[in-house]
Amino acid sequence: MPRSVTLFTGQWADLPLEVLAPKAKEMGYDGLELACWGDHFNVQKALTDPNYVLKKWELLRSNGLDCFALSNHLVGQAVCDNIDVRHATILEQSIYGDGTTQGVRERATAEMKDTANAARIFFDACPEGAPNHVVVNGFTGSPIWHLLYSFPPVTDEQIVAGFDEFSSRWIPILDAFEAVDVDFALEVHPTEIAFDIASAERALNAVHYHKRFGFNYDPSHLAYQGVNYTKFLRKFSERIFHVHIKDVWWNRGNGDVGVFGGHTEFGDFRRHWDFRSPGRGDIDFESIIVALNDIGYMGPLSVEWEDVRMDRIQGATEASEFTRSLDFAPSSVAFDAAFEKTKDSSSN
Repeated sequence: MPRSVTLFTGQWADLPLEVLAPKAKEMGYDGLELACWGDHFNVQKALTDPNYVLKKWELLRSNGLDCFALSNHLVGQAVCDNIDVRHATILEQSIYGDGTTQGVRERATAEMKDTANAARIFFDACPEGAPNHVVVNGFTGSPIWHLLYSFPPVTDEQIVAGFDEFSSRWIPILDAFEAVDVDFALEVHPTEIAFDIASAERALNAVHYHKRFGFNYDPSHLAYQGVNYTKFLRKFSERIFHVHIKDVWWNRGNGDVGVFGGHTEFGDFRRHWDFRSPGRGDIDFESIIVALNDIGYMGPLSVEWEDVRMDRIQGATEASEFTRSLDFAPSSVAFDAAFEKTKDSSSN
């Protein structure tokens, strides 16, 4: 059975869901990965209004769409970050409040716990019944991202303290996820506590390999760093809770800008790397599908569409077709099994 192809709605939050849903179906998608911003999914309404989640499912089903995951990246970011004015642009006022780091972190923590409960309520209301695996994707933030480059020299104690703080803030959230049988999938990404294989392993260790902590796999954030993005799948095979199909190219530009981005905007021709519509970048998706088959992942392939160079309707339509074409089911028999049968029959 082929994997479902879904569209992550985070980059489409300027469109009301009632507008986006029919467009997504027209573009060829089987379902939506609902972002908890815009009007796509409101955590507090899901907790307080029983009709809210029913109406969401009615809207999805009326457009022939499914849903396999919610995503709350923006609030998750604030749980561990050192808060500044940038966060006011991504957070609701109810979370940002007076903008003090401790206050924002506390409110974000409470909202992430509420997200677990809202996800359980939403998926329990699915007309066909709740799926076996309920997932919320998101970010964790990081108290030590600013220490990425070790000058002035960064001490081991500073890094240990950062992971300890991540642990102390996220284990209670993960316990709340456990209480309602929901998984949290971190999108490994620059600015997060985990941004490559080494830091992902350290993050897992920090939360004592909590059963509810895994990954929303996105190769685009690994590849341009030089991280082996197929190795990530095999190394964390039991922790791949969700998959984003997102492309990127690298080793481009005119040599003015390196991997750190040079304070340039996406789409600047000088950039070393940039996100591209799936199939138009440098990601080897064939190797990814092979690895997903090898590790037994049969969940959705969710397109996170970002390409500043391209019309998004054309790009997202093309991306759904591309994603569907690259997927294939694993074989149930060895390709040379027929040879053995021939050999056996010839010996009789």
